[in-house]
Amino acid sequence: MADDKAAVLGVIGGSGVYDIDGLENTRWVKVETPFGDPSDELLTGELHGQKLVFLPRHGRGHRIPPSELNFRANIHALKQLGVTEILSVSAVGSLKEHLPPGTFVVIDQFIDRTFARDKSFFGTGLVAHVGLGHPVCNRLGDLIEEALQELRVPHQRRGTYMVMEGPQFSTIAESELYRSWGCDVIGMTNMPEAKLAREAEICYATVAMVTDFDCWHTEHAHVSVDAVIKVVVANADTARSLVATLAPKIAVRDGACAQGCHTALDNAIMTAPSHRDPAMLAKLDVIVKRTLGASA
Repeated sequence: MADDKAAVLGVIGGSGVYDIDGLENTRWVKVETPFGDPSDELLTGELHGQKLVFLPRHGRGHRIPPSELNFRANIHALKQLGVTEILSVSAVGSLKEHLPPGTFVVIDQFIDRTFARDKSFFGTGLVAHVGLGHPVCNRLGDLIEEALQELRVPHQRRGTYMVMEGPQFSTIAESELYRSWGCDVIGMTNMPEAKLAREAEICYATVAMVTDFDCWHTEHAHVSVDAVIKVVVANADTARSLVATLAPKIAVRDGACAQGCHTALDNAIMTAPSHRDPAMLAKLDVIVKRTLGASA
């Protein structure tokens, strides 16, 4: 049966976004998951009547580098707290001339070039393959675009996010390679985040906030932390306004997501019932309960 419960907005804050203005009835919650600890405690509350859960991706104070993020614990913790829609806010570099610092890009595609991260909740004893042709929720993307238009924020509706491992920035050769692939922006955090959100049957959308031109642009200084931070501060203020504008729009949803985000596991689990590992079923209970509740 499709998941048609009331929407709960999860916000994953990237560089510079460590809190949410205007959140009421707030409480920091420590969440334990079968995959270890998430990046930090999660902040729960209500924003304009909308239930919201906020997770600082790198921890408060930006303590955790991209490759050491526990992506599985982060998404699992959001799922445990009832999140049905995720807005991922991420600082990125631009790979296109027409996307200068300060531009927001509502991502619709990713190229995942990370290699040192656990990318699935599933494994031996319970195998699943979710569809990822459309890795973000277009319904959620439309709502984000609507909010950006209301705020008059410079933005682009669609774009491809090149996800690199990091933590170092690109070489010029790498940057030019990614440009030749048609990528719009480059960052270090949205994979496997988007893949895991799909496995957890949560709508997911990314707002990529441009902070720099990476290192390919001959008329701009190469990317540095000092230069990035200056733009991050301004972008973070805009991101908080975006969340406040988006929140009341999230509640308007008739049943489960029509794109299938909330039912992604319906035809994804490959392991025959008689061969499913009870330990894996127990570990993934929060993830597979809707699909395998009766048979697990």
